[in-house]
Amino acid sequence: MGLSKLFGKKEIKEIFKSPLTGKVIPIEEVPDPAFAEKMMGDGIAVIPTAGKVVAPLNAKVLQIFPTKHAIGLESENGLEILIHIGLDTVNMQGEGFTVHVNPGDNVKTGELLVEFNLELVKENATSTITPLVIINSDKVKKLEKQYKQQGEAGVEEVLIASI
Repeated sequence: MGLSKLFGKKEIKEIFKSPLTGKVIPIEEVPDPAFAEKMMGDGIAVIPTAGKVVAPLNAKVLQIFPTKHAIGLESENGLEILIHIGLDTVNMQGEGFTVHVNPGDNVKTGELLVEFNLELVKENATSTITPLVIINSDKVKKLEKQYKQQGEAGVEEVLIASI
């Protein structure tokens, strides 16, 4: 019997910082059933007070949606993450969004991913609420969530995923 079998596999913890500055809320409060009912996975959401999205942890950029309103990342330990800026922002066709990374880029915690015009999103989208979802949350044994009245992008811990 190997030692890892005897003592169990070492638990890995992925620590996520807030991807935006703003109020961090439960994903169940997102006014969209796809997110609130965790159809895509579990996570948190942010009501942004500034139009900058940063990397919540060290990761690789997997995908940037053509409309620039969402970005897919993969953590160093294989968690797939979706950051979806606002709700129904796909209809904005990329207007007001500036992407600062490319698919395949490796990013560090706090690195700028996307800038967006918060006022334009308020005017043209259903909501500014931005979910952060772990798409493959079946890999997560335990997910600790930390809600904040005012979380700072790249600084405040919002999720700790034990895998």
